[in-house]
This record gives sequence, structure tokens and C-alpha cells, in this order.
Amino acid sequence: MVQLRSLIPILAFVGGAQAQIPAFAPGSRLPPAKGEQVAVFAGGCFWGVDAVFKHVRGVSTVVSGYSGGGASTAEYEVVSTGTTGHAESVKITYDPARISYAELLHVFFAVAHDPTQLNRQGPDVGSQYRSAIFYANEAQKEIARAYIDQLNKARVFSGPIVTQLVPFARFYAAEEYHQDYLARHPTQPYIVYNDMPRLHRLQQLFPALYRE
Repeated sequence: MVQLRSLIPILAFVGGAQAQIPAFAPGSRLPPAKGEQVAVFAGGCFWGVDAVFKHVRGVSTVVSGYSGGGASTAEYEVVSTGTTGHAESVKITYDPARISYAELLHVFFAVAHDPTQLNRQGPDVGSQYRSAIFYANEAQKEIARAYIDQLNKARVFSGPIVTQLVPFARFYAAEEYHQDYLARHPTQPYIVYNDMPRLHRLQQLFPALYRE
């Protein structure tokens, strides 16, 4: 059995208030998944979430895209209307021998976004920017549900977590110009103000997981 790394409670600034974001408590007792695995998360504009997980050790690929709606509406201009059921999402392929699903969730809640904001994230408003976990199997569902319950009971955020738990159906890759957006546009004001701080927090709070 692969043990989770020992992660002490983390201090993060979420919604303007300081909160402790602990690791998933039962994580060390969970048997690891075998073989390459996929996680799909939505947490606001996919540019920043994509950039965060591209700097996490054990992650092999991250793709920005859309989940929650149909194939015919999986286009940026249509998704941006907020009427398609899609959420801007990232598809994360990872090695469970190097990083667990619970650790990915720890990064998702502590660094990648604010899970207390309903149908928005920072300056971006609409259901396409909602917080969601698209679970691929019952194991992912139970880990995510238990972790959300743990964080809510500990009251580590200024409000309740509004992250949706949704069974994964399909993921549609976004247009090419959305891929690796932060790396291609590091000086864009939106990126500098909204997304670069996430990478700095990842490096500061998860030094054992951070990679250049």
C-alpha cells in the first residue's frame, strides 16, 4: 500500500479569509488505484486550473475542455452563454503510484479555486464557471464526498462548499488556443492577477508536489 505523503494542515487564503485546508483524513488507509488514472475537475476558468495541475508531480497531462453538456454545444462561444450544461473543466491524467486522487483533491480545494463560490469564480460569473468534480467511478465519488464532508465539518472555509459531485460522462477538449494558456500568455493582466498567485501558492504550500 502506498502511503499518502505527510501533509500538515495548510494555511490558504480563500474568499479573503484565512483557512486551514487539511489533507483527506482517511487517505493513508486507502489502497492505491492501479495503472494510469484520470480525474476531471471544474473550478472556474480552465486556464488557471490547468496551469496548477501541470505543475503537480505525478501528473502526466492536463487538457482544458468542457464537461457536463453535449457534443453539439462543446464550443467556447456557446459554452460561454451559460446555457449548455457544460462547465469549463480540466482532464488530468496521473500516476497513482506517485500521487493519489485524494492528494489531487487537496490541491483542488487548497490552491486551484474557491469551492464556496456558487456559479462563479472570481471575476467570472455563470454556471460554466461552477465548481464540480466529475467522478469516474465509485471510489472517486466516495473519496470526494468524504473529503467535502470533512472540510465542511471542520469549517475551514468562510462558507459551505458548493462543489457539485457529478458522474463523468464525456469530456470535450477545448479549442487549441485555450491549451497551455498561462504558459503562452504569462504577462496577460488576467493571468497575472488571477492565475499566477495560484502557482505561487502551490509552490509555497505543496513543495513536495510542486515541479517546475
